[in-house]
Amino acid sequence: MEKAQGNFVYRNLANAASILGVLPIGLLFLDEGYVYLIPFLIFNNFMDDLDGVLARKLKIGSLLGAHLDNVCDTVVHVSLVLIISAHYGIGMLLIGMIPATAIIIRLTGRLNPDEVSGNGTPTNELMRHMIFVLLLAGLYQVDPQPYLVLIFIFHTMTMLAPFKFTFLIRGRANSATAIALVNVVLIAAWLVPKLAPLIAAPFFATYLYSFAIGGTQYLKERNHQRN
Repeated sequence: MEKAQGNFVYRNLANAASILGVLPIGLLFLDEGYVYLIPFLIFNNFMDDLDGVLARKLKIGSLLGAHLDNVCDTVVHVSLVLIISAHYGIGMLLIGMIPATAIIIRLTGRLNPDEVSGNGTPTNELMRHMIFVLLLAGLYQVDPQPYLVLIFIFHTMTMLAPFKFTFLIRGRANSATAIALVNVVLIAAWLVPKLAPLIAAPFFATYLYSFAIGGTQYLKERNHQRN
């Protein structure tokens, strides 16, 4: 009996990480819950990375786990976009509904086993960009809304883009050490605000570079097919 229970716990370690990454979102619905926003964004990013590392390293990946991860991502990422948008009023909330819809379309599409995944920029990249926008806005004492609108528009397009973003920092981080480093620099940007511009710059640069290269290559292939 104990062995069976132990095997059950072992097989579901990655699933537990997915669920634990979602649960603290309840803090954001408290009266002063918005102060927990950036810590939760970073925590959720870490737990989302951890479940993937556990699944690969322990060889406990499963179709159920993949679906659970997608559902958890959908719930959290849609909620975070809408919470941040609503914080700045009804107009911003309406704009936030656009990327929220794109997240739902992209992640629910991945529940189809026949669907080819990996297109567009991961929704976690939007979460990281929201972290940087909020941190930089606080550092330079500017209104983050125009910059949030900008990344919402870009990410809506790229989450649904028919080409891959191959130069993203997180996408290039394949080892557990590299993934851990990505999370460490996010924590550093939060705890040491003066580092935020230096950390944010390569994330934004590789995103825009991936968009330009991927989009150009896609258009070339389309034109070649037509000719």
